[in-house]
Amino acid sequence: MIKATIPAFGGVVLAGCSGPLSTLDPAGPSAGAIANLFYVMFAGAVILFVLTIGLLLATLLKPGFGKSLSPRRWIVWGGLAMPTVVLTALVIFALAMGERLIASPLASAPERVEARASQWAWTFSYPDREGAADTISVLHIPAGEPVDIVITAEDVIHSFWVPRLGGKLDAIPGHENVLRLQAERPGTYGGVCAEFCGVGHSNMDFTVEAHQPEDYVATVSGAATEASQ
Repeated sequence: MIKATIPAFGGVVLAGCSGPLSTLDPAGPSAGAIANLFYVMFAGAVILFVLTIGLLLATLLKPGFGKSLSPRRWIVWGGLAMPTVVLTALVIFALAMGERLIASPLASAPERVEARASQWAWTFSYPDREGAADTISVLHIPAGEPVDIVITAEDVIHSFWVPRLGGKLDAIPGHENVLRLQAERPGTYGGVCAEFCGVGHSNMDFTVEAHQPEDYVATVSGAATEASQ
């Protein structure tokens, strides 16, 4: 029974690592940095856990273990030095990964798309494309290129999140936040509102459609043509 349960449980856990909203199935550099941060943090936690449990088991299974070291040395090396080294390394790595998520200036200004949240839908505008019509619940972006998403809200606080492309960022009324996303390849990616915003919150999802750059221009222009008809 136990032998059959363990593989089944492992399969359920691994199944949660993929899917349209999985943060562990990245499709862009920002999401990749977040996934790497998770793996490294998890590895650091495992190292500390294994060392701690190992010492505990050693004291239980081998009475007198560690008597050669004074209590002071146990405190200094086991309680201070070891966690300080591991946690400092994790913090440095986290800060380095965090820098990759900041929408810092580039030599060439990236495509800009405006995302406006309201109860309970997302509206996307394309100010860099003259004549492009707004799209509702579908965000079009060019694949392989960075895109700056300018996020705001019309009523309450929402949160913009496309797990496979990047982190989440709040949509705040009267304020603009900028999130840089990049899809490595064309495809469709799921997005959600990650901040409870009212009774319709669970239905406030959207999709991101990443196109080849030339197809992106045609798609956005086509949306404008359809809107005018």
